[in-house]
Amino acid sequence: MNYSALSRSSALHLPNLHSTNPTRSVSLSIRSCIVTQNDAIEGQSLNYSVTTRLGQLTPILKDCSIRIPSGQLWMLLGPNGCGKSTLLKILAGLLNPTSGTLYVKKPKSFVFQNPDHQVVMPTVEADVAFGLGKFNLTIEEVRSRVSKALDAVGISDYMQRPVQTLSGGQKQRVAIAGALAEACKVLLLDELTTFLDENDQVGVIKAVKNSVDSSGEVTALWVTHRMEELEYADGAVYMEDGRVVMHGSRSLFGPSLDSPDPVLERNLMEDTRTVIRSGERSHNLHETNGVLDQVSSPLRREVLNRKPRMNILIEKKNST
Repeated sequence: MNYSALSRSSALHLPNLHSTNPTRSVSLSIRSCIVTQNDAIEGQSLNYSVTTRLGQLTPILKDCSIRIPSGQLWMLLGPNGCGKSTLLKILAGLLNPTSGTLYVKKPKSFVFQNPDHQVVMPTVEADVAFGLGKFNLTIEEVRSRVSKALDAVGISDYMQRPVQTLSGGQKQRVAIAGALAEACKVLLLDELTTFLDENDQVGVIKAVKNSVDSSGEVTALWVTHRMEELEYADGAVYMEDGRVVMHGSRSLFGPSLDSPDPVLERNLMEDTRTVIRSGERSHNLHETNGVLDQVSSPLRREVLNRKPRMNILIEKKNST
């Protein structure tokens, strides 16, 4: 590859996206956010709202606070529509919060859900080197960074492969390698396994885990609704209805991620369906139903035990 062709103009520059509410000013304070050296991401009381076509203000994120330690892989979990990707885009700087305080260690990189939106060069080597044009690096330094990044994600043998011959999971690893080559401190990963088969899913998440563990300096926040991926994480944040409802180490989400209790699962599903059919506050159970459909058994029990409205409705149904 001709590395001398790399220049500052080769880097992609994404414009900031803003809240669609033009009448409400953004109250965002970075300096007021108290951050320790051990934190790569810190957000406090983050809110984000949009205005509908009818002029109604719709909250997407509601008073979200999040803290991610440096050098760890954390998961951002929750059912579809809970605000995970919106929060990640705010952390990446692609969206501006309506209010709140925010700090994210730099440099940071955002990896898209669909790798075809990010992998743009004809070969693996060229794509990983693409973003390095904005740095004043020698050819030897570029080659070294590309080689180390590809090795970190386990595809060093694919350096000369045409991108169009790669699987979806391999393309995702190329995108991650491009971020690592730029020496990013924070990886923001938006549901990378959504379009992948099982083998590629495991390969991508192991590549991220290996990159975090081997560097000691990279922090990764991985958005997913696949609870089985939690076993690779050091910690997790669980969201529902635009709010952070659980936040902490992996052990907080249950002692194990297997050993399902089929009787309890069946009872919970029957109770939920009965309450929903009864029409009592069924709109409030939409997110809970999503959790029941998507999470593994121990986490399902843990989340439901922390949902008073769910327990109240089930008790009300049982007493009738």
